[in-house]
Amino acid sequence: MKYIRYILIFFWRLWFYIIMMLSLIILFPAILILTSRESFYPVFYKAAHYWGKSILFFMGFRPEIRMEAELTPGKSYMFTANHTSMMDIMLSLAVVKNNPFVFVGKAELKKIPVLGYAYRRTMILVDRSNPESRKQVYFEADRKLKRGLSVCIYPEGMVPDDENIVLAPFKKGAFLLAIEHGIPIVPIAFLDNKKRFSYRFFSGSPGKLRAIVHRPIETKGMTYKKDGENLKKQVFDILYRDLTENI
Repeated sequence: MKYIRYILIFFWRLWFYIIMMLSLIILFPAILILTSRESFYPVFYKAAHYWGKSILFFMGFRPEIRMEAELTPGKSYMFTANHTSMMDIMLSLAVVKNNPFVFVGKAELKKIPVLGYAYRRTMILVDRSNPESRKQVYFEADRKLKRGLSVCIYPEGMVPDDENIVLAPFKKGAFLLAIEHGIPIVPIAFLDNKKRFSYRFFSGSPGKLRAIVHRPIETKGMTYKKDGENLKKQVFDILYRDLTENI
């Protein structure tokens, strides 16, 4: 019975890579057009929102989103979520519809065939081992925010190697940016992504993916030196409580 389950999981996982590649190949002309100008990004994001929802649907996932408060359409926010799964990107896109955001992600992502091209054109990529690259992130994020976009960062900065870690310590980048630009932080807890589709290949299953979108936390009037660590701890505690109380 165990081996039958492994075989089913293998083909289910393989199906994920097939639909990912097929969807990107089919949409590649549209990606080329919609990423050719920054002014096209809101239209690109709208398409990405429905692409993320479609991938979840074809994988047999049912998003269940609980909004603690309505977000103001078109307003800039800093979205911060826990990071445990490849489904995090799709669910992030599915959760946020009317506030186009750009991801901040690892520079290694640009090496992925086809998908890497889309990442380079639509994300802020950072090489964490390069101080100059980390500085460039702030300039790029500043430019995006001034155009009225939002930013999405997974503040753990990595997927923990230890499966028993509920939430890894946060990096300061998301909180520094939010305070510097005076934009609200929106904590988002992904409760089931790790169970449903972790980075361990022979694991997971279709089913519901719960997400809690918390009330925005205002940062106007804050300074990182005075308030940054407390803000980081506040967001960490919110997500940690969600993840431990909603197993």
